[in-house]
Amino acid sequence: MKKDRTPKGEGERPRREVPPIKVFVTDDEKAELSRRAASCGLSSAAFMRAAGLNHPVKARADLEAIGELVKLNGDLGRVAGLLKLWLAEKRGQGASAVEVERMMIEFRELQQGIREKMSCIVSARR
Repeated sequence: MKKDRTPKGEGERPRREVPPIKVFVTDDEKAELSRRAASCGLSSAAFMRAAGLNHPVKARADLEAIGELVKLNGDLGRVAGLLKLWLAEKRGQGASAVEVERMMIEFRELQQGIREKMSCIVSARR
């Protein structure tokens, strides 16, 4: 019996001399499994192991969408902070009602962006 090999990278499982499980699939099925594994940032073996053991498999797209939400939320906070500062210190000064309305439109657009990213996450989870 051979000793366990040290994993090559962080997060990899130690390999052991155990027999693989063979699954017969068509070329189309193999391509689809590979595509799904890649979309999750996993190897085909890791994806099949997770699916076979009924472990949750999170798509990499979820993490990217969450990162985008964080950025949008930061932008939204900055816009709100600027509006609050203006209202507190410069009420009626330095900015016309049109400029304030334009800022509010940008604020709403950012909110819409967040809702769109949330919808992407929900759709991807189905």
